[in-house]
Amino acid sequence: MTILHHVPGSRSHRVLWLLEELGEPVDLRLWSLTGADLRSPEFRALSPAGRIPALEIDGQVIFESGAIVQYLTESRGRFAPAPGTAERLAYLEWLNFAETQANILQALNIHHIFLRPEAARSVPLMKLDTKRLAVTMQALETHLTGREWLLSEFSAADCMFGFNIDAMFRFVPRDGFPALGAWVARAQARPAYQRAVEKGGASLYAQDFYELPDA
Repeated sequence: MTILHHVPGSRSHRVLWLLEELGEPVDLRLWSLTGADLRSPEFRALSPAGRIPALEIDGQVIFESGAIVQYLTESRGRFAPAPGTAERLAYLEWLNFAETQANILQALNIHHIFLRPEAARSVPLMKLDTKRLAVTMQALETHLTGREWLLSEFSAADCMFGFNIDAMFRFVPRDGFPALGAWVARAQARPAYQRAVEKGGASLYAQDFYELPDA
């Protein structure tokens, strides 16, 4: 049995989505972002930095979502252009760009949702990270204009944005991002994405949009 160590609304959603696209049966083991669960010896034996996700598959344990996605596509032979083909470079670029954007989203999640009391938040950093997020969103908007997917067809590069898709418009308004918004809607309409949401649990967001606080 394939086992995905998962937190709802986290980076593990990108892996769960891809597993659903592949039709791979998976057993979910749920963990909490709060408390000491992810710092426990039990979990650190699976993921040394105590980070979600970790995947038990094919008699081994893989940590880091990017590595998991690459392993799944290569071992199953689907959803990624082969080395040496025309779209391979673009695939690798967007696969890694997803994590660049995810790091910004993680910082915004910490400030808007997890950091308490609110007085501990840094409003200048929140504003800076919101601007940085908008820059990454504009790069996606430019690339996706006239396209349905990041490559010529749906790929695991799209799945790598599984964490980002539910998050980016929580902090930056949709106005000015028609192509990006349409891509998000197409992704969320995929049956495999919807199954992943159903199996993986609710979003971590309690509201549709998070306004920047006053300085």
